[in-house]
Order: sequence, then C-alpha cells, then structure tokens
Amino acid sequence: MIKPVFSNTISGGNNFHQVMKMTNDKVRTRFAPSPTGFLHIGGARTALFNWLYTRRCGGTFVLRIEDTDQARSTDESTRAILDAMAWLGLKWDEGPYFQAERVGIHREMVQKLIDEGKAYYCTCSPEALEAKRKKALAEGRKPKYDGTCRDRGLNRSPESVVRFRCPDVGVTVMRDLIKGAISFSNEELDDLIIERADGYPTYNFAVVVDDAQMGITHVIRGDDHVNNTPKQMLIYEALGCEVPLFGHVPMILGSDKARLSKRHGATSVMAYQEMGYLPEALVNYLVRLGWSHGDQEIFTMEELIREFSLEAVVTPFWEKKGFDVSDGGFVAQAAANLRTRSKTRVEMADSGSFFFQEEVDYNPEAAAKFLTPEYAGHLEAVVARIPDIVDYTKDGLEIFLRALAEERGTKLKWIAQALRVALTGKTVSPGIDEVMVTLGKERVIRKIRRAIDQIKAGG
Repeated sequence: MIKPVFSNTISGGNNFHQVMKMTNDKVRTRFAPSPTGFLHIGGARTALFNWLYTRRCGGTFVLRIEDTDQARSTDESTRAILDAMAWLGLKWDEGPYFQAERVGIHREMVQKLIDEGKAYYCTCSPEALEAKRKKALAEGRKPKYDGTCRDRGLNRSPESVVRFRCPDVGVTVMRDLIKGAISFSNEELDDLIIERADGYPTYNFAVVVDDAQMGITHVIRGDDHVNNTPKQMLIYEALGCEVPLFGHVPMILGSDKARLSKRHGATSVMAYQEMGYLPEALVNYLVRLGWSHGDQEIFTMEELIREFSLEAVVTPFWEKKGFDVSDGGFVAQAAANLRTRSKTRVEMADSGSFFFQEEVDYNPEAAAKFLTPEYAGHLEAVVARIPDIVDYTKDGLEIFLRALAEERGTKLKWIAQALRVALTGKTVSPGIDEVMVTLGKERVIRKIRRAIDQIKAGG
C-alpha cells in the first residue's frame, strides 16, 4: 500500500482518551473512502458536503483511507481517490491516515471491551449462523444473532470472532442534523462482530475508534449508513467516548429511482475529467444534488463556502409553497419518506404537503370511504394509546398497529387506511408507520382528533 509519504498516524494505547479530546470545541469532519475502486460521484458529493461544511465553520477536514479490507484494497485505487479529490479542489487539512496502519490500536480497544465484559468471543460457524438465520426467517423472527456464545466465557481461538454485547433493552435515539430525531429499539439490534477471526476489525468498530481518536465532531455521510448509526453510538458509549453529531444526506438515485450505478452512465469522478468537464462544473452539479440556495444555479467555490448549510439540503422543496421549513430535521425526514415515490421536486412538494399542513385537505372520495362512523372507533383507539407507546419507531408502530387490529377483530389494512386518510388526506402515501414517525406523536394526535371531529360533524 501507499505508505508514510502521506501518513500522519495518530498513536493509541495510553494516549487514547487524551487524543479523543482533541479540539472538540472546533468542527472536525472526515471523508473516509475505501480504496477498492475509483471515487464514485456519490462519495465525491459526500466529501464535498463535508468539505464545505468544515470550511464554512473554520474547522478541519480529515482524509482517512479505510483500507482494512486487504483482499480488495489497492495502491491504484488509493492514488485514484487522491487524484480525484485534488482535481475537485477538495484539499484536506490532515492525512491521509491509513486505517490498516492502526489495526494494533483497534485490537487494543477490542481487548478493552472484552476485559470490561462489553464484548465476547464467539465460535459459531458460518454454517450454523446461516441455519439460525433461515430458522428465524421461517418463524417470522428477525434474523439476528441469538446470543449462543454470549455467556459462555470463551477464550480466543483460531476460529473465534469477537462480538459486541449490545444492550437488549431500551431505545437509542439519534438526533440527526438533517433527518431529525430517529429512534431505534435496542431489542432489534444485533450483537455485531467487531473483530474477525483474522484479527482485523469490522467497519462499524474501526470507524468508531478512528473517529474518536481523530477528534471527529461531525459525521456527514449517505443515508445508507443510518442503520449503522445506533450500533456505532452504543460502541462510542461502551468505549467511554463522546458521540459525534451525525448528518445523513439522501442517496443519489438514477432516473429509475434505483441507487446510482454504472448502468445510469459515468459514475467515476475522473471519467468526467477524461470527457473534458471542468472540475468547477462537476462541483456545481454535485452540490445541487440535494442542496440549493434560492434559484441560483452556478456558484463559485467562495460562494458555496459562504452559503452552504446542512439545513438547506432539502428545504427548498416546500419553502416556495409557503410552508414553515425552519425545522431542517423534520423537512429532511419528510423528504426521505417521499423521495422514492417522486420523480421531481415539484411532485415531492405537492404530494408531501400534508406533512406541513395543520388542517389536512381531505380528498372527498377518500373521506367518504374512510372518515365514517365505521372507522371512528379505530381512530379513537389509536389516538388514546399513542401517548403511551414507548417504542415510537417504524418497527414499534407496526407491532402496535398489528396488535391493535387483532384486538379489535379487524384487518390491519382497515386501521391503516383510516389513519392514512386522517393524516394525509389521501388513500396513497408513504408507509403509514413512516408517516407517523416523521410527524411525531403530537402532530399525529392533533390530526387524528381533527379527523374524528370531521366524522362526528357528518363529513
């Protein structure tokens, strides 16, 4: 691999907690690509958002090459990433650091968790794990590790991996800078592997140790990482580290609403250089994928640094319609619910207006079918119990609604459709559990009560 000519490795060991406290009063972001191929334009946009946010805040932008996948990491890919970053003008302030050089530090931190009873050795074979997974799926359970080795007190062996002892009660809440608060039930999380049998750390563990030691204060990345975040937050806490702030930006999708890939056209940053594009043009293109500033289309780098903010990543969708977009987290979460259902931003703004309306505009046909005395009891039962729901997450709400349907002797779809019309005014919307999570308990209660009043008033 490309070595210390670029490296500025931070040491671990006894300095671990000292290094963790590095300049936490100053914004420090990082871009951490894996050198297993070219720099994808999705990764380039993530790097750009981090760089712009850091520059606006007067902070430090760190580049870290996450090369612990020894089988796939190459010098060629590392050089391609560095060249692409340089071509785009995204100059890093520290690094690049190489994760593979820090494996000894990761192992020390794994041992720390083992010594404190927060991690354990596991010898379940891949075949046994696959059998457990299939059995869980067949029984309608989530295919998570069943804890076979959790309390066996095993020692290291050539076949053993190390698992993190994830708490199995309570809720982990991520307060995302873009999406707002997202809750995860710890019961749904897994005892994830943090060290493989070959002694190398897994992604979720290494990234926490490295971010903590490098004093990273803000982690801005694609929203495909949202489900990794609660696991990482719990590892931060187990290590005694301060949890950074997270911001998850929407993924770049192709015209078919699928994740961007080669079939959609060029995805390599340097392919655009080879086609003769100017780096300034690509930067403008990338920054406009999910962010805007009024009607301005072309920006100088100085203008981008001055105007960029995470709060503006999705707000323009509804601002022009006169809605209050001051709560950036709420706006982003609404956009995330709608983005796979909308072809354009105009379509998204129209179809998602219900998120911002206090008084829902009911479709006459939808109201005539579902806002009737026949469904009033379902709505009253929901609104009465919402305040007491502890696990107010997508999964938690699905469990709640299924149990309520069974209790009331009806099908889930009838309760769901009545709720959908009460909350959105329409019979078609994003998943009703997603809508309820985004709206939050207070908004949901207000909207359901208005629907009940509508029914009592005779439609």
